[in-house]
Amino acid sequence: MKIAIYGQYYKENTEEIIAKVLAVFGYYKPQVAFESNFYDVLKENNLLNEDFPVFSSHKELDGYNMFISIGGDGTMLRAATYVRDKNIPILGINAGRLGFLATVQQEHIEDLLPLIFEGKYKISSRTLLTLDYDGKDKALEDLDYALNEVTVSRKDTTSMITIETCLNGDYLNSYWADGLIISTPTGSTGYSLSCGGPILTPEVNSLVITPIAPHNLNARPLVIPDDTFIELKVSSREEQHLVSLDSRIISIDVETTLRIRKTDFNINLVEFPQEKFLDTLRKKLLWGEDKRN
Repeated sequence: MKIAIYGQYYKENTEEIIAKVLAVFGYYKPQVAFESNFYDVLKENNLLNEDFPVFSSHKELDGYNMFISIGGDGTMLRAATYVRDKNIPILGINAGRLGFLATVQQEHIEDLLPLIFEGKYKISSRTLLTLDYDGKDKALEDLDYALNEVTVSRKDTTSMITIETCLNGDYLNSYWADGLIISTPTGSTGYSLSCGGPILTPEVNSLVITPIAPHNLNARPLVIPDDTFIELKVSSREEQHLVSLDSRIISIDVETTLRIRKTDFNINLVEFPQEKFLDTLRKKLLWGEDKRN
């Protein structure tokens, strides 16, 4: 088995996580490669006692069987831009706080990680969104995928913006708000949720349109089929507005038509029987918790 490992930061628990991961690998003997920047960080902190191959882009991941992300949900989102259309399952080891995507907690590494070698896991297929617009910089093509959401928002102003929204060529609404979120089922537990959007289970073939602080309180979140072609056009007092794809933010001129659609490939997340989505939902959102009982 060939395994790629990715992380973004060195944290207090990184040493313990790496030690546990390498201990499991020492027993099963997979071929292991580290993302180059993460590898340098681990070397600088003396966490690796041998040399490993490195990779720096999705083009170098041919032939890999598993992609392990070490960090929080933000690291998982960045991991998706490496894997893209290669259908490599992504396993998230949580070194952060919330962990909706990175569901393997460090105290369970030694119990759960061996299951990938024994084939005792399931694949949760997740929808991705892609963004296109006239004048798009070709340098952004490797980063134009969003696992959670595509968001338009105001820039350099306290004034609201107007987001003209069309679905499959038909006019829906002009949202007068701070912004608008186009969320996948995966992202429905993130920014969209904090703005009042509904939670979707991962297997639902839908997207959510959620306005951010709309001035018209009748503008409610809307669930649409995930094969809907979405067009957005922002009007503002400023010359530019912001567009974010997960955590990656760019500035785009107002009156530019943004074209958002589902990609023709999905991201595959590893799911263990002990860490199902509904279990994660209850634990992370504290459903059923009541101090009176």
